[in-house]
Amino acid sequence: MKNVKISTFPLLFVFVQACLAQADFAPYFFDNGQYSNSGNLALFSLSEDTPVGTQIYQLNGTDPEGQEVSYGLSFDPGSKEYFRVDPKSGNITLVEKLDREKQDSVDVNISITDGRSKVVERVTIFVMDANDEKPEFQNMPAIIDVLETTESGKSIYKVEAVDRDTGSGGSVTYHLQTPQSSLFAIDINSGVVRIRSGQMLDYEKTRTHFVTVIAKDGGGNLNGKEQFMSSTATLTVNVVDAQDTPPFFIGTPYFGYIYEVSAPGSEIFTVSAEDGDVGNPNPVIYSIDEGDDGVFGINETSGSISLLVAPIYLKRELFNIKVRASEVSTEDKKLDYEVTTVVVRVVDLNNNPPTFYGENGPQNMFELTMYEHPPEGEILRGLKITVNDSDKGANAKFNLRLIGPGRMLRAVPQTVLNEAQVTILVEDSAAMDYEKHQFLTYKLLAVEIDTPERFSATADIVIHLLDTNDNAPKFSSDYYIARIPENSPGGSNVVSVTALDPDSGPWGEVKYSIYGSGADLFLIQPTSGIIYTQPWASLDAEVRSKYNFYVKAEDAEGKYSLAEVFVTVLDLNDHPPAFNDNFLEKTMVIGAPVKIEAVDDDAEVPNNVIEYAIMKADPDNNIFDIDSDTGEIKLKSYIKSMAIIQNITKKRDCSWSLVVQARDRGQPSFSTTAVVKIDITEATQLKGGPLGSLLLLNRNNPLQIIGMLVAIISLMVIVTVIISTASFLRNKKSNRILPNRRVRRRQRKQHFWNFRSPFKSSETPKENFTIQEEQQGPEVIVENVNYNNNISNVVRHWPPPPCAPALPPPPPTYVPRERHWTIPTVSATVTTKPKQRPVIDRRDTVNKELVSELKMRLQQKKIHVTET
Repeated sequence: MKNVKISTFPLLFVFVQACLAQADFAPYFFDNGQYSNSGNLALFSLSEDTPVGTQIYQLNGTDPEGQEVSYGLSFDPGSKEYFRVDPKSGNITLVEKLDREKQDSVDVNISITDGRSKVVERVTIFVMDANDEKPEFQNMPAIIDVLETTESGKSIYKVEAVDRDTGSGGSVTYHLQTPQSSLFAIDINSGVVRIRSGQMLDYEKTRTHFVTVIAKDGGGNLNGKEQFMSSTATLTVNVVDAQDTPPFFIGTPYFGYIYEVSAPGSEIFTVSAEDGDVGNPNPVIYSIDEGDDGVFGINETSGSISLLVAPIYLKRELFNIKVRASEVSTEDKKLDYEVTTVVVRVVDLNNNPPTFYGENGPQNMFELTMYEHPPEGEILRGLKITVNDSDKGANAKFNLRLIGPGRMLRAVPQTVLNEAQVTILVEDSAAMDYEKHQFLTYKLLAVEIDTPERFSATADIVIHLLDTNDNAPKFSSDYYIARIPENSPGGSNVVSVTALDPDSGPWGEVKYSIYGSGADLFLIQPTSGIIYTQPWASLDAEVRSKYNFYVKAEDAEGKYSLAEVFVTVLDLNDHPPAFNDNFLEKTMVIGAPVKIEAVDDDAEVPNNVIEYAIMKADPDNNIFDIDSDTGEIKLKSYIKSMAIIQNITKKRDCSWSLVVQARDRGQPSFSTTAVVKIDITEATQLKGGPLGSLLLLNRNNPLQIIGMLVAIISLMVIVTVIISTASFLRNKKSNRILPNRRVRRRQRKQHFWNFRSPFKSSETPKENFTIQEEQQGPEVIVENVNYNNNISNVVRHWPPPPCAPALPPPPPTYVPRERHWTIPTVSATVTTKPKQRPVIDRRDTVNKELVSELKMRLQQKKIHVTET
């Protein structure tokens, strides 16, 4: 029985597990309420101005078995798909623009599935209103008719507009676009349009009014900002005429003429009048009130005035006839009327043309002599001209015109009746220029105006102009550019300037002069304008190559003008290249070039452009190359070490002599040679670190090396004093009593700094400034600067800089652990002490002993400071 229980239990357990594995519960959404942005979209609302592409919600649910769920979103067939969902994250994004006025809610089917079971829920998303709709007029634009006698303040129309937005965005108020100058007013809430109080319509002034009405909403939020929307429409008001205006005459004033040949019954003049109420006018009849003396009659309907007697019976030359125009109603009753005056003049026949007269009678030629440029508006008093027409009335009326070049002169008066004194005025003074016109010819024309014959007459006016000094000399150019070789002798011509004065006589004669800071070396001929150098002048382009100064052209009365002269001294190749010294000494590190430099004092290229070449090298000509442009001398590319050089020369001495030529590119070309002594050394000489580099670079300047060492020692002493002072102050502040006894400390392991004197000769050049350390330093790029100012970038494998001893601060009363003191290096930086013992160079015993003794003295001084 016991065996049976043991064997059946595992089977039952497996069976239960299988049943549980087959059970699968459906996933479900979280219901987070109305104001949540995550869940099942329950009671979710969205503003219609939400931008497309905005993430608006996150579907969120879970699976009871902990399976990964995915989300879905669908719409009813035929519905616009406003949203899209990410199946993994459940993020819902707006993909179509919403419009609450078209659709205020969106039905969406959302789903969640774990891969086996799928749950679908139908939710409604409410679209919230934004103020995105303008008010829309319902009865605008409109055209209405209003009687002009309508009382002020009376309503004439009601405007209606509707805004489809909700809330304040859907409320509408009404305004007029130009309320100050309008005859109308509108009620802000009801939209009722009225005639403004105190105003009346007038058909005779304005028959149509265009009233622009603005409908504004109450404002609301749109795209995160307060937004107000408005619309405009036009109300056209046609004013209806009323019978309230008398007749009016057209074309007044009226003038008529009677000629000596007119026959009785001939028409003299016709008046015309219309009813002032032009909307529905009444007919008008005419009559004569007074002033006709019984010799004139008028047609009652046409308004034509006619002569009743022969002209010889007229007793007056001028008649003022009062004519009445009366408005007649449909019942033939006279209503309002208007009176005007018709002036009738009796004139003779036009049988005399206009005639010009001078002081001695009729004259058709007038001459005058005057200076140029008279003041504008001045009267030409030397011309005495009279014009006359012997006819009377309209036959004696004519116009005067002055015909000639430009508009320099003007004749006054322009219209003449019978007779007038003709005055000629200056209109354009600048145009009356002697240099342009030495004399002016005009024609004075008199032409009748209202006569059929249009008689006319002409007279010639000739004006002789006299010259004045009204022009300053003017140069042919605002500036002159000249070039002159620097070897030109004194008195050489530079440039010729020219200025002209259009005035005549002495006023047109020009004298030249020069001045300015650059004019000291130059002279100018006063009459010809030729500029030349001073007899004693010596031009040198290397001293000064640019000169500029001013040249002045002046007439007899002091009127002048200026021009600027630019003189360039042309450089000649008159200086050879020159080295600082004919014998140069250089030190060359293998792999780094040395540089020589020559200077050419010429001012311009190519005269001052130098080319370098090696003329000779001793003991071997085939070991050096030189850059022809920069003067850099370097070894041939195949020379990598001292061994190669020694193999070529078969000598231990690495000193070379080179004859280097510097040649300019001028015409003719000049050259100079110098002897360059070059000492070649290995690049490994720089393994001594920064100190070794400095000592090597300054090997020819012992005073600079001594100064450098003094500065390093001074810096070490200052650092020691600062550290000792800080330690003393710290111990004093700690209030601890130090034991009054001598403390003996075990000496630490000594680290040796191998320093080889740069002044001690060695067997091989590479042994100079060699420092042996326990670790190899990183690869660095340093600047190799020798005393010849040759600079090149050389890759060197240098060890870390050596550490110089410094006095450490006194130790505290307790020693929790071994203290690693930091000491300054020669470059004034602080580095940690090496953890391993450096490899000692047995060949450097002298320096080792010096350093050991220095460290021992510093240690004793440290102990002494501690005891005190």
